[in-house]
Amino acid sequence: MTKTQNAALSVVLAGGGSAGHVSPLLAIADAIRAQLPDAAIVAVGTKEGLETRLVPAAGFALATIERIPMPRRPSVDLLKLPVRMRRAVARAKEILSEANADVLVGVGGYVCTPLYLAAKSLGVPIVIHEANTKAGLANKVGARYTSYVGTAFAATKISHAQLVGMPMRAAVAGLDRAAEQAGARERLGLDPNRPTLIVTGGSLGALNLNKAVAGAVGALGEAGIQTLHITGAGKSVTGDDGGLLTAPLYRQVEYVDAMEDAYAAADLLLCRSGAGTVSEVAAVGLPAVFVPLPVGNGEQARNAAELVAADAAVLVADESLTAEWIEANVLPLCLDAGQLAAMSARASKLGIRDGAQRMAEMILAASGKQATA
Repeated sequence: MTKTQNAALSVVLAGGGSAGHVSPLLAIADAIRAQLPDAAIVAVGTKEGLETRLVPAAGFALATIERIPMPRRPSVDLLKLPVRMRRAVARAKEILSEANADVLVGVGGYVCTPLYLAAKSLGVPIVIHEANTKAGLANKVGARYTSYVGTAFAATKISHAQLVGMPMRAAVAGLDRAAEQAGARERLGLDPNRPTLIVTGGSLGALNLNKAVAGAVGALGEAGIQTLHITGAGKSVTGDDGGLLTAPLYRQVEYVDAMEDAYAAADLLLCRSGAGTVSEVAAVGLPAVFVPLPVGNGEQARNAAELVAADAAVLVADESLTAEWIEANVLPLCLDAGQLAAMSARASKLGIRDGAQRMAEMILAASGKQATA
């Protein structure tokens, strides 16, 4: 790694493992560069996470550190934790020192705890972004050492919380759904003039969601609703003949690279309620039916709670989502332009489009630097 003594601002960004960490990290990095073009930026992740591909592809340097999960019960991993943590903190100090870091920014995840401890030891200012309504353990630790803590949701309980919204890509944050709708539908192979349902279970897919949609596509098509089903990598939906499921006005793909096109094309989105998805849906004013992931500590249901309470979205439990439920609830909603418009307006009032810029401003304040762009 090259030293960055001459940079106007040197930032180390920590977080990785999942798209939920990497996406806001990269959005923050872009926002820093927009305000301070000659800033030196190094991202820190693990050798196993998505960051190994996504960070270099975005044009940023990547340093790696050992992945250290925090055991929640007595185990061999718990006995090994002190030694592994000391080793990781030492590596974190190397990264911060080599970068001549003016500030450390953490977005949560396993790599952040040793970076927070190293930054505290070296006197490097810390800035934190917490994406979920239930703050993660690493960010709770880091929040003890800084007053610069941004959150994506107002309901998040963490020390020094300031609501900034979710940092998101400029293509999503600046999306004009109405202006882009026809073009987005054409790019996705859809009819520009039909009511449109888009379904996604995220990059990994959602088996029960896929099954329920597969059972409802006949009724949706008969009602004149076209469905784009983003099944997830390796999760293609098959028909009775063993081939890809086909039906009138139904199209399936494993993934969509530009989700802003999916958001623009959809009249209604049927999806999981990860923090990023919920925040982006609100920002662009897209009506949604959320199906929270049925495992974990219930954070996906909490993520969606504000939009659901405002009648900007609908929530259904994973075990309750069936083809029959879709036909009884999603189908009529897709055809109710007035209700969809009202949901869109309510979502937009709760959405925050400039989360990345707010985080960049917080980072500059913590570092004592000023924007030049």
